[in-house]
Amino acid sequence: MPARYVQPLRILVQFCFLAFMFWLGLSFYLFVRYAGSGGNSAPVPRPAGIEGFLPISGLLGLAGWLKGLGINPIHPAAVVILLTVLCVSLLLRRSFCSWICPVAAFSEYSWKAGFRGMRRNLRLPLWLDVVMRGLKYLLMVFFIYSIVIAMSAAALRDFIFSDYHKLADVRLLDFFLHISPAALGIILVLTAASVVLRNPFCRYLCPYGALLGLTAMLSPVRVTRDSDRCVSCGACNQVCPSYIDVMHQKSVNSPECIGCWRCVSHCRVKSALSMRVVGRFVIPGIVFALLVVLFFWGGTLVGRATGHWHTMLDAAEYVRLLGR
Repeated sequence: MPARYVQPLRILVQFCFLAFMFWLGLSFYLFVRYAGSGGNSAPVPRPAGIEGFLPISGLLGLAGWLKGLGINPIHPAAVVILLTVLCVSLLLRRSFCSWICPVAAFSEYSWKAGFRGMRRNLRLPLWLDVVMRGLKYLLMVFFIYSIVIAMSAAALRDFIFSDYHKLADVRLLDFFLHISPAALGIILVLTAASVVLRNPFCRYLCPYGALLGLTAMLSPVRVTRDSDRCVSCGACNQVCPSYIDVMHQKSVNSPECIGCWRCVSHCRVKSALSMRVVGRFVIPGIVFALLVVLFFWGGTLVGRATGHWHTMLDAAEYVRLLGR
């Protein structure tokens, strides 16, 4: 597959995951409505995949696992998905951000629409951009310290089995169904910023992306530039959503690289840029796409096979919790 076809393929993968996540949200809404009725309406199964929207619960479960408590049985799929995304980042860079994540997909569609309308995207001054990028790492450190380091095994166990944590998924749904004016204002500001800036939330505020970026720096897969073929046209720099100076690097190992292939797809000289393993073995675009999907899907299959996918809470427990 020629590199120029990777972008339509990536967008197709994004839309497929967006459709799947919409189905997850709708299914969970119907389940909560059933549980909220006291179990008097037609029963609806709870989709375990909804826990992909609970990264904090995943981090709680991972911390508990590291401290000898085993996999979080309340929201085990959250732990499985977090570990899967970390593994995908270790192997295929931050491809979760550019191929799967719904927030990143929406942000990308927004800045592309802004570019079509204004013929450009704004860019913050370098000093401000560096300072702002540091925010997501501060948030990452805060969450890791607060959960993984500061909380004892006993405190983790008590919180994981608390009624508050049991309803983490329901409270997330309630947040969007009954959104406060302040929260709505923040979302609208971020949406407006995404039209004029490239991926502002992902670039400046997402602690999940910060963790994946640091993990991806250990990845053997990187965009590699052939200096003999490169004509220094600058197209790769122009299209990079993370503003990485691809044109002057032999191998791109920035934590900001999201594995989107835009630099490779828009390269004007065939094979001047390529995605390679340890700088030697070229990965075709179709293979990279298949690996992203298969590794992510495979992680969920491992969770199911090992019994760490479905919550220990049954529908009756949700009925009890929602009926209080």
